[in-house]
Amino acid sequence: MCRNIKTLFNFDPPATDEEIRAASLQFVRKLSGYNAPSRANEAAFEAAVEEAFAVAHRLVHALTTDASPRDRAVEAAKARARSMRRFARPVRAQS
Repeated sequence: MCRNIKTLFNFDPPATDEEIRAASLQFVRKLSGYNAPSRANEAAFEAAVEEAFAVAHRLVHALTTDASPRDRAVEAAKARARSMRRFARPVRAQS
């Protein structure tokens, strides 16, 4: 799965169409191997993004849960903390 595709379900406020479209674009980019398709493939690429968006939009809005919605700011802070731990450079001992 693409690391850039974020979970969109069960957030307060709910995912926007722009967020769902961005995830759809990332998904099609991953499948196709194109960041930006050639002119010959542009129509197929854009059609795939639109279809993926439609399916993802239906899915995100059809899912239900009893769990309380997650807060975007809290989840972003957790992601930053994970990133800091993952990419922190070890401190070198002074000689």
